[in-house]
Amino acid sequence: MSTPVGSIPRSDVDLFSEAVMAAPYSQFRALRDAGPVVYLDRHDVFAVARYQEIRHVLREWKAFSSADISLNKPFNDYIGEGIIRADPPVHEALRAVLSARLAPHGVRSLEPEINRRAEEIVDHLLAQGSFDAVTDLARRFPVEIVGDFIGLPKSGREALLELVDANFNCFGPENDRTLASFPRLAELAAYVMSSARREDLTEGSMGRAVYDAVDAGRIPAEVAPWLVMAYVTAGMDTTVHALGHMVWLLAEHPDQWNMLRGNPALVPQAFREVLRHESPVQVFGRTGRIDWEIEGVTVPAGARLAVLYGSGNRDERRWADPDRFDVQRSNADHLAFGYGLHGCAGQALAILEGEAILRALLAKVSHLEAGTPVRHFNNVLRGLKSLPVTVTGN
Repeated sequence: MSTPVGSIPRSDVDLFSEAVMAAPYSQFRALRDAGPVVYLDRHDVFAVARYQEIRHVLREWKAFSSADISLNKPFNDYIGEGIIRADPPVHEALRAVLSARLAPHGVRSLEPEINRRAEEIVDHLLAQGSFDAVTDLARRFPVEIVGDFIGLPKSGREALLELVDANFNCFGPENDRTLASFPRLAELAAYVMSSARREDLTEGSMGRAVYDAVDAGRIPAEVAPWLVMAYVTAGMDTTVHALGHMVWLLAEHPDQWNMLRGNPALVPQAFREVLRHESPVQVFGRTGRIDWEIEGVTVPAGARLAVLYGSGNRDERRWADPDRFDVQRSNADHLAFGYGLHGCAGQALAILEGEAILRALLAKVSHLEAGTPVRHFNNVLRGLKSLPVTVTGN
């Protein structure tokens, strides 16, 4: 232990073990009940598991730095001054390059094409009758949409999901999963350097806009390929896991599916409820810059925090009956996209994708039946590896 703990509650739970990651919610509740912050002995980090405290930490970026967004130092050093670790004004300069394109009004023009592609893939799967909702749907759709939006060459995209998954593993503590993923960072870097160059990206794409910002003197040339890749890594695997959970939850809750079929206007709430109930991102790190006084205890300046998004989205202090999947729930302020300065820049696009698939399913499918899901284990992401599904058309 390297950080003074004082009277702060402690836990020896390993949140990154497969046993806990398979069913984390009872452990999350135990942490929430123990206190507003709980010291995790195994990882020398303070868990922030309650909704209000998570919002506070994410909002107060001057008090809680993103410098330790990963829970291990080697990966934080590897990221350097990337957009997800940077403070203003560097963060503002990098985010401004694409903020207009990624805003809700910026992606609105993409909606007809995304809807068309969603209907096309659902038509294809419906014709099959039975398929794997992860490998045949969730792992396919975001790669095509995000890849085209950024302007990446079609060749080579097939390897991206595995590399991005390894990248997300490296945000965890220095455990076996992280150590096994470190060598794959070189493969991801090689992809960036060979496929995210100006000449490789489609004219008029979001990726080319990054290089336009270089030409305009708004960002240094050396950060351009890494900024392109930051949006690729953030925008694919997270949406994959959201789509996989969406199909699973709706198949497991036929009353909610039938309610949606009767009232498709609930689609935005329903997709948000998927994100709240099974948050694709479960945890990111922060570092306290000041002593944090909270409910009679002090988290010392310099302490590393594990901010548990997935726990905050199940906090009974914020949500009535939080473990219930309810497509009518008022859930606009869920934490799945983060909050504050480093809130997900691509959330409008992710919402378009999720809602498009859901509307296509509602328009064409009367009944969903899911087999046994196989869980995928990643240090910070929650998702499925496989989900057999049978569908019946209208």
